[in-house]
Amino acid sequence: MHLLLHQEKALPGRELIKMLRLLSFFLVLVLVFIVRSSKAMALEGENSCSMDHSRQIIGSIGGVFDSSSRVGKEQKIAMELALQDFHLSSCSNLLSDIRDSHGSSALAVSAASDLIHTEKVQAIVGILTKEEAGLVSEIDKIVEETLIISLTSYSSTLPSRTRLSPSLVQMGGDITLQINCIAAIVGHFRWQKVTAIYEHIHDYSTEAGIINLLSNSLKRVDSEMEHRSFFSPFSSLSDPRAAIEEELKNLRSRNNRVFIVVQFSLQLAIILFEKAKEMSMMGNGYVWIVSNDIASLLDSVDSSVISSMQGVLGLKTKFEDTSKSFRDFKLKFRANYALDYPEEEEKLNPSIFALQTYDATQALAQAMQNVEDNFSSKKVLENILSSNFQGLSGKISFSNNKQSNEETFQIINVVGKSYRELGFWSPELGFSGSFIKHNGSSQEWGPVYWPGGLLTVPKGWSYSYEERQLKIGVPAIGAFRQFVSVNYDQRMNGTNVTGFSVSVFEAAVRLLPYQLPYQFVPFYGSYDDMVVQVYQKKLDAAVGDTEIIADRYLLAEFSQPYLESGLVMVVKVEPEKKRTWMFLNTFQKEMWFLMAGMSFFVGFVIWFIEKGDNPHFDGFGSMLWFSITVLFFVQREPIKSNLARFVLAPYLLVILIVTASFTASLSSMLTVSQLQPSAVDVESLQRANAAVGCNGNSFIIRYLVSLGFKLENIRTIDSIYDYPDAFERGAIAAAFFVVPHAKVFLAKYCKGYTMTGPTFKLGGFGFVFPKGSSLAFDISEAILRVRENGEVQRLEKELLSSSDCSSSASNLVDDPRLGPEPFWGLFLVSGGISVVALCITVARLLGKRCCASTSLTITLIKIRIFTWASLTLFTPISRGNSIQDSHTDRRQVMAIIAQS
Repeated sequence: MHLLLHQEKALPGRELIKMLRLLSFFLVLVLVFIVRSSKAMALEGENSCSMDHSRQIIGSIGGVFDSSSRVGKEQKIAMELALQDFHLSSCSNLLSDIRDSHGSSALAVSAASDLIHTEKVQAIVGILTKEEAGLVSEIDKIVEETLIISLTSYSSTLPSRTRLSPSLVQMGGDITLQINCIAAIVGHFRWQKVTAIYEHIHDYSTEAGIINLLSNSLKRVDSEMEHRSFFSPFSSLSDPRAAIEEELKNLRSRNNRVFIVVQFSLQLAIILFEKAKEMSMMGNGYVWIVSNDIASLLDSVDSSVISSMQGVLGLKTKFEDTSKSFRDFKLKFRANYALDYPEEEEKLNPSIFALQTYDATQALAQAMQNVEDNFSSKKVLENILSSNFQGLSGKISFSNNKQSNEETFQIINVVGKSYRELGFWSPELGFSGSFIKHNGSSQEWGPVYWPGGLLTVPKGWSYSYEERQLKIGVPAIGAFRQFVSVNYDQRMNGTNVTGFSVSVFEAAVRLLPYQLPYQFVPFYGSYDDMVVQVYQKKLDAAVGDTEIIADRYLLAEFSQPYLESGLVMVVKVEPEKKRTWMFLNTFQKEMWFLMAGMSFFVGFVIWFIEKGDNPHFDGFGSMLWFSITVLFFVQREPIKSNLARFVLAPYLLVILIVTASFTASLSSMLTVSQLQPSAVDVESLQRANAAVGCNGNSFIIRYLVSLGFKLENIRTIDSIYDYPDAFERGAIAAAFFVVPHAKVFLAKYCKGYTMTGPTFKLGGFGFVFPKGSSLAFDISEAILRVRENGEVQRLEKELLSSSDCSSSASNLVDDPRLGPEPFWGLFLVSGGISVVALCITVARLLGKRCCASTSLTITLIKIRIFTWASLTLFTPISRGNSIQDSHTDRRQVMAIIAQS
């Protein structure tokens, strides 16, 4: 009964299979009909061409392809179609002989040599590299003159190890462009390290070839190749699945998760991704990028292969797939491919490799046809290099025996049952199309489906669940337990690690976009030794109050500082002694000089205004006495001029405020006990040969030695609680801390100690990682976010402050003396008014003198005129005197008047 039910349920599935087989059968029949129709048309063309007896066989060519690969099969079909189309269009025949290299470089060279010597072909189209073509040309002169069109990728930047054949034409595309495109993708996502996976197919895919190209391109985008994985050719592997599985295990044990598959055959790539999926290497956090060799063949693989490649990024050569010529070629290609390889009936679309082969064969056929008389390989080569036409793969033109047009790559993302286009990349424009969104000068990628269905950009490295946890060292014997405290928890039967530095690290880890398994390992040694342990890879990282300094940076990578730091000196404070002339310390000397000068100037201005009308301001002494007495408001001289009162009023306000400030400052100095540091700077300690203390596990000892302290004068102190006792016993005169430690110490012992002297700048507190660690970059970014959101400030207030100390300010004042700065406004107003008053007084005096001089001049002139008239009119002239004597007397009178 159960069997019958099972059979009834299985009937729909069987019927579906029968229908699919029937549909496939009809599809094959249609393709056969198309092929036979095309062959009939070809036969009809041949019959029509047979009417023209002048056009017959123009030459013979050979082909060398790898029929065991999908690319080789497509190239064989494409070459046959090109020769067939050439015959239909020109009624000329080219004999062809196609050989199979079976994926072997030696067999490819042997096949080419046999075609030239045995079959006497005049040109070869195939997968010969430039090194293999050079090897063929070295056999003899006949071979050297044979034209070879290479369809393999070449590098325009790598030098050849062998002599290039002069008759070699390269149409396979420049692999350097593919490498630059891959590097651009890596640089865009800022993956710092990648792993290269490649198959040793051709000579340039060795350590000095394609890998060096990739390494140099990655360096230009601030990335590097961490590891390279090498596979022998697929045909030479006895068990490809076992070899790939073993290598994938090795790659999975590493931290890097960005894999670039370059120069890889499709057969090996299919096994690679199937095994990667089985080993959970196609999940979250992984990145796979494939080159044109694989991406251009995705249209020809079945759905199971696509299923194992979900989330893969690839680049494939772009070509025009909407033209009529391509559609015609595609139809004929699918028909011929189905006849020759019926077992591959699911995917029959031609790739870029078939189009390149078709264009190469067409270019060769046309070049051979255009040789009119005396056929020679040199003339054929010249005709090919002068070709300039639009082929199926793009524009066909040549420069330096290479195809000159630069390829544009289509960036694809494998999703679902196929792939979707993300955009394009070209050497001139970079990324373009829907691949990126332009926003000013920045560029953002559109949505990308990553392995595992992840929608956020993978970091490019992680720790898998099978790996051990990170061993993170923490200082177990630090002097300041507020930063890192290591205690044994009896309830948990384990070590409990807490503290400010630990809390900051945990806050940063919580912001990472991935899980980070780790465990804290107490380290019983100095901070320098802990950094060395990280350098020697015995610790994966170190977390604590570790100072970033130059000699440590040579050994390890540090994160972004989470606390600013510097080296400072802490000393005891002592009460200031009362001195005889202590009152002079209420003002700075500049203030004293300013008050004296201001009093003299204001007194001079008032004296100058009052001295003419006020008898109390007769001499210079009265001016000096007024300048002194006005300071104490005891001046007895009355002020008569309103202008002088205008000068004195603001100055009295200045005196009132300055006197009140003086009184307050002096009272404070006499009544409040002022504190001063016991040592002011490093030089005073060195002159006194004083002992100083510091944390013995830190770098401070050698730093103090570099500052000039004697090693015997440096005392090591193990705990924050031991410093006050060392100060009280006189064991040390000063203690040196980094700034965060000094703040903690002063927060706990706020009375009796202070920071003094200069601050020696340092790098700050940071976390330690091995050189080149990607985790250091991610933690640094997380620390910046923790600082920006205020988490560090909250932890600092919560864990580093002490309730034993009141918030009242210390009595320690750096300089209690008052300077002129608080009174500048008053001095400027009073001084300005005095200057204006002085100018007005001087102007008045000058005006008075000018008027008096004018009046005197007029009076004298009147007197002179009267005297002259009197002498002239009333002085008689004697008879005995001559007229000449009379004139002489008048001149004398005028002279007397002039003298008067």
